[in-house]
Amino acid sequence: MIRAWFKTGAPWVWLNAAAVSLSLIMVFGLLVLIAVRGLGHFWPAQVAAFEYVEKGSKQASTVIGEIVEQQVLKPELAKAAGYTPEQAAQGLTQYLVKTGNRDISGMDFRWLLGKDIKQTDYPENLMVMERREWGNFYGYLQSIKQDGTVVAQGTGAWVSLDARMQRTLDIFAQIKDIEKHDIGAINYQLERLRLKQRKFELEDKLDAQAKRSIAAEKAGFEKKYQALQANLAALNQKIRRDSLVAKAANGQEVEIALEKVVLYYQPNAMNVVQKIGHYFSKVWEFLSDDPREANTEGGVFPAIFGTVMMVMIMAVIVTPLGVIAAVYMREYAKQGVMTRIIRIAVNNLAGVPSIVYGIFGLGFFVYILGGNIDALFFPEALPAPTYGTPGMLWASLTLALLTLPVVIVSTEEGLSRIPKSIREGSLALGATKAETLWRTVLPMASPAMMTGLILAVARAAGEVAPLMLVGVVKLAPTLPMDGNFPFMHLDRKFMHLGFHIYDVGFQSPNVEAARPLVYATALLLVMVIIGLNLFAVSIRNRLREKYRALEN
Repeated sequence: MIRAWFKTGAPWVWLNAAAVSLSLIMVFGLLVLIAVRGLGHFWPAQVAAFEYVEKGSKQASTVIGEIVEQQVLKPELAKAAGYTPEQAAQGLTQYLVKTGNRDISGMDFRWLLGKDIKQTDYPENLMVMERREWGNFYGYLQSIKQDGTVVAQGTGAWVSLDARMQRTLDIFAQIKDIEKHDIGAINYQLERLRLKQRKFELEDKLDAQAKRSIAAEKAGFEKKYQALQANLAALNQKIRRDSLVAKAANGQEVEIALEKVVLYYQPNAMNVVQKIGHYFSKVWEFLSDDPREANTEGGVFPAIFGTVMMVMIMAVIVTPLGVIAAVYMREYAKQGVMTRIIRIAVNNLAGVPSIVYGIFGLGFFVYILGGNIDALFFPEALPAPTYGTPGMLWASLTLALLTLPVVIVSTEEGLSRIPKSIREGSLALGATKAETLWRTVLPMASPAMMTGLILAVARAAGEVAPLMLVGVVKLAPTLPMDGNFPFMHLDRKFMHLGFHIYDVGFQSPNVEAARPLVYATALLLVMVIIGLNLFAVSIRNRLREKYRALEN
């Protein structure tokens, strides 16, 4: 009976179904874990004031912070820390508390033993302040100063702080806009003008008229630059007007300029609606802002932009190359030993480690191809390289080469499934082979092409190793696309979500602060890949429905 059941193959079907189900459960569980750890980081946690007795001390001190993690200290670690065997055997609970105030204490986090915490309170007037430098500050607002003079204290300090903080943020936005866009554009034009003059010198065309023209343009740019610098100096003077005084847990009062403050709030006094609003504002900041504090604070917008732009350029490059190669091998090449060898080679390329592609891209695309492009078209910029250095173009080409076998194989499979009668009918009606291919065969094979593109995008978006060699950086000062001609700057380096995860998780000097951002960025990378794939899948399904009648 059992032997006959095995012969039917049903056990293997059930075994495969169980394996697939287990895999889906594990993947879903992993995504849930990443989502909980990542998205939970943006929720405004309660901030506690602990009365804590340090080991070896009899007097309690105040520690302010939010509990990040809780665990039981293992007996062997407790003994090594100097606790008695009886205490170690009972199990000592310890709490990882984010205390902030790195400029005062020198650290953001510390462990507190539960048995040494004598009292825990959650005062409503406790303030959390996010700063542009030195991380968070935890403490109590004391007063507001204007030009060094106290103008508000006590409860009136909060009313004054709200209005002054909004003014400071508005001025900061103006300063950032001038520095990043207006002055950045002028610096870009001045550099282009310098290269233009250098090109004239190399071509021996720098006559008196050319010098006058360049000098006039340069004078115009410098005049605009001086006006912007004067405006910037006035704004910097205005933004330094206000400051606040806050008291830390140890009683020390600290004066903090409002220009260094990003956000402040009182989590213990917030209701659910206020916390939800704060949560979504922090999520939006994460998606739309630039990173700060060694990528452990702020947002990841440059990494999102760089990832999406690189994948789109890669798709534009790899799709025609893969389709042309597949069409040639399937429709035009003589099906013999050489064609079979090429197919085997293409399949083997899919298994080459990605870092090898990175080394090839660095050696061939960057040094050889980019170096020759600089020598031919940008000699005025040498010895500073233009395309002879890692950048967006070379990263996209490297990933296009990496994903090319996937597109070729998928397109060939799609072409092989088209009945021969379709081709013969088209030829019988007077169409040429090229017309048959362009108007009949390729449209019917387009769903298979899109399948290859989906697989290519899924792999390329998550690659990190080759990108570390051909263009990705920890922090890119400018985006690969801006308002300066020619608007798309493929020679620039860029940020990438995958590399951002690696950098924050393994290269950050503040590991505990970076850990939640690793989960949040990983979830974002998964969502970006899913979004790109869903877009491609929708196009594939539309094409499949359009040509389903021809297939039947």
